[in-house]
Amino acid sequence: MIIKPYIHSFEEMGFGIFVHFGIYSVLGKGEWAKSCLKIPHESYEALAGSFCPKEGWAKELAAAAKSAGAKYITLTTRHHDGFSLYDTQGLSEFDAPHFCGRDLIREFTDACREYGIRPFFYHTLVDWHNPDYYSDFPAYLSYLRSGVKLLCTNYGAIGGIWFDGTWDKPQADWEEDSLYRLIRTYQPEAMIINNTGMDARGALGHPELDSVTFEQGKPHPIHLEGSPKYIAREMCRTMNDHWGYASSDVNYKSVGQLISELAECRRYGANYLLNVGPKGDGTLRLIDRGILEALGLWVNANEEAIRKPRPTQISIAEHPNDFLLCSQDAMYLFVMPESVQPDGSGCRLERFPLRNRIQSVRWLDNGQPLPYRQEDGIAQITALPFDYGTSLVVRVAKITLQ
Repeated sequence: MIIKPYIHSFEEMGFGIFVHFGIYSVLGKGEWAKSCLKIPHESYEALAGSFCPKEGWAKELAAAAKSAGAKYITLTTRHHDGFSLYDTQGLSEFDAPHFCGRDLIREFTDACREYGIRPFFYHTLVDWHNPDYYSDFPAYLSYLRSGVKLLCTNYGAIGGIWFDGTWDKPQADWEEDSLYRLIRTYQPEAMIINNTGMDARGALGHPELDSVTFEQGKPHPIHLEGSPKYIAREMCRTMNDHWGYASSDVNYKSVGQLISELAECRRYGANYLLNVGPKGDGTLRLIDRGILEALGLWVNANEEAIRKPRPTQISIAEHPNDFLLCSQDAMYLFVMPESVQPDGSGCRLERFPLRNRIQSVRWLDNGQPLPYRQEDGIAQITALPFDYGTSLVVRVAKITLQ
């Protein structure tokens, strides 16, 4: 099955940053605050008057993503509350230009391009603000497509559009053919993704979609039987318990867990889309910035292993959590965190079938060569521990083949 060039490019990016940002960020109680806390329309929408990110917020965001080693950012151009960060050009007055006099998506795309980051657009399908969503669904869908057309035509080439919300009206006709045809017309190389939600992780959807999603869950192989084309995969994940900024949420995952999840995603060929929720002024919490910087240490050390290499079917019997990826002339052994070291010296023996002859084995993080043997089609590599003063959680060895 042939992979379309733009899907191949998407998979080679490997790691992106998800950003939930909107007027809910001013409230600091998460992106679903209006619904979960039953805030009246008037009280909630009055927050828009306080939403005016500081100058340079987008550049700081792009710089933070770059420091993490991310290749793309998926930003909420509009979330379920119906507030748009882009200029809706008369479609609605509930947008950033009407309240802070600025097109925040223009600032975002300009910043992404300055820092070499590919911009992606999240766009909700749910809309708590637009009455047509509840009373005249065909009219609402026309409004939705008009907004998506603006995103496709006013900001240059984009990496893709990430939809979310069909789960809110599972029996409705969302007129997906018309929506996706519009995107293909104006952004033919853009990824089209529609989140299937936590109850349908990895499920194939409309034939025009380019990737399945694994929201807040581990990726796994997907079955493409019956699919007219190759489908990519992407796992989206929060750092704590909310997508949008929640000032009282300190339940952050460890950097080690996030590194392990990024590695696990690549095991199955999935991209890792890690979320941050900026504060109302557009800045990130110190802990968010610190986590992204720490992730960057690992990504920079193992860059070549997490972009182009693809999954293999080779299993490592003694250490089933460890795995191998392959490229044209090399393989990459991912040594995942474990407490048991078989030889008792801090080393780990990795045995797996390999017919290709090995030329050399070395750690990516410091270039240290590793002892290895190869007999009767079985490779054995001695995985040495980190040097004192280093602990990058997941360690990757490059196996150069003859």
